[in-house]
Amino acid sequence: MIISDFHTTLSPLLDSVPTEQIFLLADVNTAQYCLPILLQQYAKLQHSAQLILPIGEENKSIHSVENVWNFMFSHHATRRAILINVGGGVITDLGGFAAATYMRGIRFINIPTTLLAMVDASTGGKTGINFYGVKNGIGTFTQPLATCIYPPFLSTLPPTDILSGFAEMLKHGLIASAEHYHNLLQTLESFSERTSGIDFSEIIEQSLSVKKNIVLADFNEQGLRRVLNFGHTIGHAIEEAYAAQSKPVAHGYCVMWGMIAELYLSVLKLGCPKALITQMSHLMIEHYGRPSCNCHQRQQLIDWMLHDKKNILTNESAEPLISFTLLHDIAQPAIDQFISQTDINEALEYLFSL
Repeated sequence: MIISDFHTTLSPLLDSVPTEQIFLLADVNTAQYCLPILLQQYAKLQHSAQLILPIGEENKSIHSVENVWNFMFSHHATRRAILINVGGGVITDLGGFAAATYMRGIRFINIPTTLLAMVDASTGGKTGINFYGVKNGIGTFTQPLATCIYPPFLSTLPPTDILSGFAEMLKHGLIASAEHYHNLLQTLESFSERTSGIDFSEIIEQSLSVKKNIVLADFNEQGLRRVLNFGHTIGHAIEEAYAAQSKPVAHGYCVMWGMIAELYLSVLKLGCPKALITQMSHLMIEHYGRPSCNCHQRQQLIDWMLHDKKNILTNESAEPLISFTLLHDIAQPAIDQFISQTDINEALEYLFSL
C-alpha cells in the first residue's frame, strides 16, 4: 500500500507488540538516509533492536541470513516477533526469507526504499537468497504482514536507481497494460538528472495493480505468474556475468537488456510487431546504454540460463531448451515458450550489435 506517514500505518500493526519483539533490518545506505525518517514518524521503533548489513547483491547470501538468525536469537526473539525490513530488494528478499524460516516463520513487514523494490521485490510474496551463483536459488512464497510504500524515500535515490525501477514497470506495461506502458514512456520523456518533479505515486499504483492481479491469480507460480519472468531469463544471466567480473550492475538495467533480447525472440517466434522492439531499443540506448558483456560470453550466458528450474529436455538426446515468457504484442504474453540455443544466440547477437 502507498502510505503518507508511518505512524498512521504502523500503529494498528505494532502498538500491541512488545518493543523487545520488534526488530529492524536495514543496510548502511538505508540506515543513513531513510531509517531516521521512519524512526521520527513512529517513535516506538527508536527502542527496537537494529541490524545493519553491508550493501550489495553479494550480501544476499546464506551467510547474511545466518547473521539475521543469530541477531534474532541473541535478542530472544520468539514466534511473536516481527521483523521490519527497510531497504531495497536485497533487504526485503533476504529479510523476508530469514523471517519465513526463523522458528518456522514469524511475521515481517516490508518497507521498500527503492523504486525497484516498491514495484517488484517487496510485493508478491517471494522471498529468497542467491545460492551457488543462481539468483534467488533458495527461497519461499511467504506474504508479509504489510508492505508500506512511502514515495518520498525516492528523493534520496540517484537517477540510475530510478531507471532500474522503471525497467520493471515497463515490463508490467508490456505484459499487461498498454495504457501503463504509454504512461511510462511519457514520464521517461521528461526524465533528466533531476527526478524531483516526477509524481511517482500514480505509476507505482498502476504497476502494483498489474502485479497484484497476477499474483492473486497464481500465488505459487504454477502458470500465469510466469508472465512476470519476461526479460528475466536473459536479464538474470547478464546480471550473473557482471557479478562474476565483480562489476555488479543494477538489476533493472539487466532486465531492460533482457527484455530487448526477449523481444527479438518474440518477433522471431510469435510475430510480435517489429515497431515495438525498435521503440524499446531506442529507449534502451537513450536511458540505459548497452551491456558491456561481449559476444564471446554467449555460451556462459546460456549456461546460466540453463540453471533455471523451468527448463526441460525434449528427449534424452536433444539439447536442453530454455523456457521464456514472450509477447505476441503489448499485453499479450505467452508463457512456456521453449527456445533453442541457436535462436537465443541470434537474440544475443541483436542485443550486442545495438
